[in-house]
Amino acid sequence: MPYLGAHMSISGGIHRAIDRIKKVNGKALQIFSKNQRQWKARPLDGNTIEIFKNKWREWGGYEIAIHTSYLINLAAKNKEIRKKSIYGLIDELNRASQLGIKYLIVHPGSHGGDGTDLGLKRVVNSIESAIEERGSDNVLILLETTSGQGNSLGSRFEEFAYIIEKCKYSDRLGVCIDTAHIFQAGYDIRDEMSYKRTIELIDKIIGLDKIGFFHLNDSKTELGSKVDRHEHIGQGKIGLSGFRYLLNDPLFKNHSMVLETPKGKDLKEDKRNLKVLNSLINY
Repeated sequence: MPYLGAHMSISGGIHRAIDRIKKVNGKALQIFSKNQRQWKARPLDGNTIEIFKNKWREWGGYEIAIHTSYLINLAAKNKEIRKKSIYGLIDELNRASQLGIKYLIVHPGSHGGDGTDLGLKRVVNSIESAIEERGSDNVLILLETTSGQGNSLGSRFEEFAYIIEKCKYSDRLGVCIDTAHIFQAGYDIRDEMSYKRTIELIDKIIGLDKIGFFHLNDSKTELGSKVDRHEHIGQGKIGLSGFRYLLNDPLFKNHSMVLETPKGKDLKEDKRNLKVLNSLINY
């Protein structure tokens, strides 16, 4: 069965995210590697890295992904912002490598009104620049699907296919599928036929082998709304059926899937959502 977990805060130290995921009995984890709303962060020191890795082993070594800072915009119209975004991506790659984390999740970015074609070319160039500066390692960049709100890229599967095909380092790229975002972008998964059609489109356009991670979020907004609002599992416009099809799809039985739903410090919402998700699994 798929490995289910949640995004957890690193407040109090990056290792505390592992303490938190253990409290909800999660088997997959997503974190920020630093304050997600600041460009600069203190470098990771050897002691911090060692504590994190020890905690990770004690937890069972389940998959962890880093989500990059929200400030990063690889398609930015402003050249200075784009330059800072490239260096931000380099820093995130470095931090993932230091921690031994395989997946780095990033939004493709916003073209700022310059159009999809130019925006996608900027994304490709930005990724290539970051990888060339960072050098070769085992960190994979996963481009996250988006709702298509405003000028954001990543709401159409064809956009990911373009980035992967045009990038010189396509072997270092994959995708992270967010259930709310693809639904908000117009890809339905609520009934069996719609779910199969959407998965077939991903396979045909991107390739299922490029899916590295999932975000499990219900949607506050309607199909095709292009408005990004997350809701608790089964309480939004997707409903339980869409998640049931995904969780029981043998194609994804070994994938890690994390919640990004609203929650408080006691994590009771994560516990409830994970309970709901686990109840949907038939095998």
